[in-house]
Amino acid sequence: MIEDHFQAGSFLESPAHALAATVGDPIEAPGTVIGPYKLLQQIGEGGMGVVWMAEQTQPVHRKVALKVIKPGMDSRQVIARFEAERQALAMMDHVNIARVFDGGTTGSNVATSGLACGLTSEAACRHEGRPYFVMELVHGVPITKYCDDNHLTPRERLGLFVPVCQAIQHAHQKGIIHRDIKPSNVMVTLYDGKPVPKVIDFGVAKATEQKLTERTLFTQNGTMVGTL
Repeated sequence: MIEDHFQAGSFLESPAHALAATVGDPIEAPGTVIGPYKLLQQIGEGGMGVVWMAEQTQPVHRKVALKVIKPGMDSRQVIARFEAERQALAMMDHVNIARVFDGGTTGSNVATSGLACGLTSEAACRHEGRPYFVMELVHGVPITKYCDDNHLTPRERLGLFVPVCQAIQHAHQKGIIHRDIKPSNVMVTLYDGKPVPKVIDFGVAKATEQKLTERTLFTQNGTMVGTL
């Protein structure tokens, strides 16, 4: 028994703090190239993904936002939620919703165009890399901050909020429920000097269509969704 004890070793050979670090530490850094995208600057971070401002080099040159799953977060449930957001954005076409351009995995030399990547297993994700998708880069501020900074009147605030309601209605018509609408998920950017609100972050979206719900756009019953 004593011999077995020493041969077994310790299940704490890797300290807990070290394991935690491997889960949260990002692999990507400014200058990292993923397919035709060069990462420039981290601009956001959520529970399951990191958002980068990136430069697309081909077939066109433009600045985009690239969202990638965090290292160590590639469980089946997280991948399904990530794919849900990607698919939800791909289904919508509205001026007040951030558009999705492309998608792929970090292990691919060339990005998978047309959102062809549909990884749903942990083993597949680790073999092929972590899923990412590329979307419209929205330079803006939360809608409440824009209203306060520009001292908008109640009527002007309502005028800015109407397009937000229209965007949410568009999502509902596509069978998508956002479920996390809040000021920080409605960014206001300027186009030709005019404020335009953009709804972002469909990370906890839910599909009303049963077929889509079973495949990708789902949240497990009893799971808390949204952010504070």
